[in-house]
Amino acid sequence: MTPDLPGTGEHVLLAGLGNPGPRYEGNRHNIGFLVLDEIADRIGGRFKAHKGGAEVCEGRLAGRRVVLAKPRSFMNLSGGPVAGTARFYKIGPEGVVVIHDELDLPYGSVRLKFGGGAGGHNGLRSITKSLGTQEYFRVRFGIDRPPGRMDPADYVLKDFSSTERRELALNIGLCADAVEALIGKGLAAAQNEFHGR
Repeated sequence: MTPDLPGTGEHVLLAGLGNPGPRYEGNRHNIGFLVLDEIADRIGGRFKAHKGGAEVCEGRLAGRRVVLAKPRSFMNLSGGPVAGTARFYKIGPEGVVVIHDELDLPYGSVRLKFGGGAGGHNGLRSITKSLGTQEYFRVRFGIDRPPGRMDPADYVLKDFSSTERRELALNIGLCADAVEALIGKGLAAAQNEFHGR
């Protein structure tokens, strides 16, 4: 049975996916990091290096204690830092929310789900392997399919286009709202609120 609220314990782990370093900052693949930056601003927190292998920020969101984690590894090795941080805070997989880019959704749309496959996303594949289960929450940010014959692997490592950037701050805020709704109101309510947009 799908849990409605992430986590039964004290903390919820919000893991944003991306690649570390200034070279990748504005890439489509780094949307998870960008959404976590927005959430950190909202809770008045700052990221610090953590022994779990991620940059971590703690605070309260929607009345719950949250741990924000940006893996310090590259995307396809995200699982180690996510699992390590979850272990440190004693958070089970059902208390993990992964925020990531999604090629199969229109740009800027947000979808929430629990469980499921990796859909070709190397970050999710690594997390599933490290957690030993697919049973964790995902908040998916649509980045659209690449134009023409561009290789998806190249497309995700490109910065958002100038047209996309005009709406980017708004869309990041929307995705952060969806994360907040998920941990405050539960999956069904968050899906009802955001899947129609």
